[in-house]
Amino acid sequence: MHLELIAIVVAEYDPAIDFFVRVLGFELIEDSPALTTNDGRPKRWVVVRPPGATTGILLARADGDRQLRAVGDQVAGRVGFFLRVDDFDAEYHRMASAGVEFVGEPRTEPYGRVVVFLDIAGNRWDLLGPA
Repeated sequence: MHLELIAIVVAEYDPAIDFFVRVLGFELIEDSPALTTNDGRPKRWVVVRPPGATTGILLARADGDRQLRAVGDQVAGRVGFFLRVDDFDAEYHRMASAGVEFVGEPRTEPYGRVVVFLDIAGNRWDLLGPA
């Protein structure tokens, strides 16, 4: 048993794909047409994941006002996603150069190096590395 996917609600597919693939370095696993949305717009099944990972992220375009309000606030302002890397400093500098917005400065905690960043939707993530 394993967790296959989690969904992140985004405003639009292509900018979200660009952020996760070009900026974060994830792999685009699938981008296929799907059934239409509740309001009749075409929908896509878009999955990205970090290289070598088995759990992916379904980038789900908001369908309707309720979902649109959730974009960037999926976990009520808390850090809800955690990206573990082997070389914290290299990834931090690479991501900063790519325009990722960081909240605060990197710090060292008992569990390792950490800094909060925002994804394209405004969700808060921890970038985590070894202590």
